[in-house]
Amino acid sequence: MKKLALALMACGMALAATAQDAFDVLHLSTTQLRGTSRYMSMAGSFGALGGDISVLNQNPGGIGVYRSSDLSITLSLDLNSAESVGSEKISHTKFNVNNIGYVGAMKVNSDVLKNFNWGFSYNRNNSFHRHYRGGIGNIETSLSNYIAAQLNAEGYTPADLESRTGFNPYFDGYAPWIGIVSYGLKPTKGTTKPNIVNQNGSQMQGLYGDGTYGIAEYEIDERGYTDEFSIAFGGNFVNTVYWGATVGIIDMDYKSYAYYGESLEKAYVLDGTKFDNSMWAAYGYENVNRTRGNGYNFKLGVIVKPVNEFRFGLAFHTPTFFKLHDDYYVVGAMEAGKGDVTTMAGTKGSNDGYSHRVYYKIKTPWRFIGSVAGVIGKQAMVNLDYEYVGNQTMRVGEENGPDYSDVTARVKEYFQPSHIVRLGAEFRINPSWSLRAGYSYKTTQVKDDMDKARMDVVTVSNNPAYQYDNSEQHITAGLGYRYKAFYADLAYVHQYRKSVYNAFSPIVSAGEPNLAADIKDHNNRISLTLGYRF
Repeated sequence: MKKLALALMACGMALAATAQDAFDVLHLSTTQLRGTSRYMSMAGSFGALGGDISVLNQNPGGIGVYRSSDLSITLSLDLNSAESVGSEKISHTKFNVNNIGYVGAMKVNSDVLKNFNWGFSYNRNNSFHRHYRGGIGNIETSLSNYIAAQLNAEGYTPADLESRTGFNPYFDGYAPWIGIVSYGLKPTKGTTKPNIVNQNGSQMQGLYGDGTYGIAEYEIDERGYTDEFSIAFGGNFVNTVYWGATVGIIDMDYKSYAYYGESLEKAYVLDGTKFDNSMWAAYGYENVNRTRGNGYNFKLGVIVKPVNEFRFGLAFHTPTFFKLHDDYYVVGAMEAGKGDVTTMAGTKGSNDGYSHRVYYKIKTPWRFIGSVAGVIGKQAMVNLDYEYVGNQTMRVGEENGPDYSDVTARVKEYFQPSHIVRLGAEFRINPSWSLRAGYSYKTTQVKDDMDKARMDVVTVSNNPAYQYDNSEQHITAGLGYRYKAFYADLAYVHQYRKSVYNAFSPIVSAGEPNLAADIKDHNNRISLTLGYRF
């Protein structure tokens, strides 16, 4: 299917009057396996070991294990690919400075407190880079019908969707912007508006009806990052209890481009005053979004070593409390005709050229990590982590006001906790060289009724598409070298993630299906850490 050419304004994006909803917050809350090469090569399984700069962002109790100061930098090369199952694979390569950190260790003349340590680090928590596209054949419904159903459910009429003297529907009305765009296409060919949704009697109607058939296509291109700047301190009680605390400052910059389009035969096109279902119709939307802002969080952790061969650790992460703003734009376009002849065409950009910015706050999930580790002298160690991610505790609200109660209800309805298990091991070949390996697995973020399309999904942005992860695993390996105070660590990380893309929600009460596709990511990372202990 040919994608419609949609002309985006180059002079700046206009913005949608809406804040993020449940699935947007889920996406922005995601973190990745990133840190030092030693940490990544053991799949991030370090909760009961400590003594690595990455523990500032995992179990801060690990800072108490340090007996000397540490300074390091980690560079990484990401070779990522994503594919919609049955479609082409899209790859990209990106270089990152993954981690920079310092830990200072100070001995204390005390029978109880043996060390007091402090540190700071920069860590790239998430790189949003992901690009995939695909198609869905023999569709049984249409996004145009979904938009029409939304408008009908709220009782919106053409008067709510059209601009007139003294009334701007984007700011003076309450109708969803994608509905305004869908109804208000500007004719670029023909004598009538080729609207994506039209009025039929007292109801709004989409293009799909009895006898209609067609295909859909989509494309998602994401960019951006989440960076964390951490300050930590901790200590060592009688060489048995190691404790620590971290304050994290987060910087986020996320950009996304989303396209969705359909090509329909025997579509119900309004031609003048009559619906003509002998015509073909092709339409599509381009959504552009940018989210920026800052946040903060706190982490507490402890490692207990009753005997040298056995250790266990506990860590608690508060949510990250973000204040964010969105810049958003949507363009809709449609063509219709018979045979090879296009008889009508139109396009419209949201907001009629006005600019607007939406401010809001989000709260990411809280996390709990429990760990156990075994150590065999100076030759080998094994660590096992379990992490609980409370996805159902996420919140969205006014920038300086209360949470949105309706979004809170949807978060609780849609999401369930994710469980992460990480296993990592290190074997010291000799005093200079070490081998490492690890594995991690993360469970789905959503409830079964959501995954099986047995519930309606509410989205508030101009883009009704939503996505979530069903599972994620990492297979890792690494090599470490030590020479006096200098060290160098090399890591290889393979991430395999299975996600689901949904073009729009099913309408369960009406028996209307959704259009969904499985997405697979195969991401590889090679990283190098260079450090000095003194």
